[in-house]
Amino acid sequence: MALAIAIIFGTVVVFMIATATTIAVGGIKKSSSDADWNAALSAAYAGVEDYEARLSNDTGYTQYGNPAAPFSSTSPGLTLPSGGSANDAFGTGASGSWASVPGGDGRSRYRYEVDSSKYYDTGVVRVRATGKVGSAVRSVVASIRQQGFIDFLYFTDYEIQDPVLTNVDTTTCVKHAWEGRPTSTRSNLCGEIAFDGGDTIDGPAHSNDTMRICQATFTKPITTSNPTTTGLRYSKVNSTGASCGGQVFPAGVSQPAFTSTIGMPSTNAQQKAATQYNTGTATTRQPGCLYTGPTDITFNADGTMTVRSPRTIKTQTDATDPTQGRTPAACGAVGTGPGQLGSASGATVAVPANNLVYVQNVPLSGDANATFTTTLRDTCNVDNGVGYPRSGETQLSSSPCSYGSRSGDAFVHGVLDGQVTVAAENYLYVTGDLTYLDRGSDMLGLTATNAVMVWNPIAQTCSRTSCSTSSMLGDRDREIDAAIISAAHTFQVQNNAYGGDRGTLTIYGAIAQKFRGVVRSGVNGYRKAYSYDARLKHTAPPSFLNPVTTTYGVTTIGEVSPAYSVSGDCAKKAGVCV
Repeated sequence: MALAIAIIFGTVVVFMIATATTIAVGGIKKSSSDADWNAALSAAYAGVEDYEARLSNDTGYTQYGNPAAPFSSTSPGLTLPSGGSANDAFGTGASGSWASVPGGDGRSRYRYEVDSSKYYDTGVVRVRATGKVGSAVRSVVASIRQQGFIDFLYFTDYEIQDPVLTNVDTTTCVKHAWEGRPTSTRSNLCGEIAFDGGDTIDGPAHSNDTMRICQATFTKPITTSNPTTTGLRYSKVNSTGASCGGQVFPAGVSQPAFTSTIGMPSTNAQQKAATQYNTGTATTRQPGCLYTGPTDITFNADGTMTVRSPRTIKTQTDATDPTQGRTPAACGAVGTGPGQLGSASGATVAVPANNLVYVQNVPLSGDANATFTTTLRDTCNVDNGVGYPRSGETQLSSSPCSYGSRSGDAFVHGVLDGQVTVAAENYLYVTGDLTYLDRGSDMLGLTATNAVMVWNPIAQTCSRTSCSTSSMLGDRDREIDAAIISAAHTFQVQNNAYGGDRGTLTIYGAIAQKFRGVVRSGVNGYRKAYSYDARLKHTAPPSFLNPVTTTYGVTTIGEVSPAYSVSGDCAKKAGVCV
């Protein structure tokens, strides 16, 4: 009996040990599996970070990718970097390569695929990165966008007025405050402008310069490239140099934070390439529309635009031979007949979908739209062919040649139904309200090499002893829904010191400018009501203007079904790689 009891207890103990061993071993396997599972996701994130870093080092890296990768099938023109620039992360399929996570034990690997099909439309590159550790495979998809001007509601390079309009010494004044610009509070020699007078900036703001901030409210983060490490990074003085208070910053913020300088391009000339064909690059993207000389554009709420551009000869040019061009119906018929670009009523066409309209100066030679001076008189402020200046209009504080007959000036207003960018080689005038039909889906970019002006025509009447001025516009208030950039000059109200109180200027979008522009001067001009279009944090208007130097950032990221198996074969759905 004693022997039987011992055998029974011995058997129970053996079973308990075996069970414990099984559980322990199973736990070890599960722990290892969990660790690999988590590490695979980290490896996928490492792939996104690697691609983002490569973009920041080389803004042309969007051209690279593996055209054989399933996720890249809609991105024609992708090529694999070679030689010393070869990238193992572009591998695909069972025989394709994987990149190792730096600093890892060699088990953590990743590869990624690139979708750049919408890059020229929205500025966004999508990346699907897959991480592999042991038998665990996980994938994420990230949207990466260049960080720049339109990350801010208000962006300025220099906190002074445009020297072209104020005639100050450019050698002395066109430098940032910490670079030695005169900042005398008495003379304000260089024409610095303060945030003052109850201004409300309802969105992120940045200046490469030192801001003057008085009675102004900033509701979102505010940054400056002023490198000082002690004291204030802004000046508590107004535009006349008098000390002031009333500054309001977001909760917990006492002054602008430091961030690196964001360089502005000197022109928007690179945007013209979006209107050229025969580029030699494999792409399904259609060219936009090129117009020459003064061009008036009215956006219509039915998704069309009415264009008057009498100097235009060709509406698209050959990228390899600019003396050759064509006139697709989508950009409007050339000529002066009814419904054509040169007629009094203009041509009405569909808004170019996710594309660009570029208005260039009339070339003298070497271009399909060239017209010699002998056949087209070069005049200023005398009928430019599209109705400017108005009869009786007086030029007071605008440029010496506000309305040149050969200038690439765009005159824009209306209700936009679509996504498009309008770029002017010279000036861009907003001649009336410019709004979205649907703020959720419509998007507009406005860029100019020279100033972007809120049109404010003035009539002046003089007697022997004095002169009086009045606005020629019968309305009040103005609204502009757009991302706005003046590459080399400013955004401001035309004739801002004349015409009396014009009401409120409402901006929904973003403003970027090289120099600060005047919107209100004394009792003249507009009060500001600016708010940020938050969509600009994630996307940009089509073929928009990019900074000279910048970084790239992830705007959205999320996990998706694994794109590859452990063997490297692509995941399939209904027999097709996904």
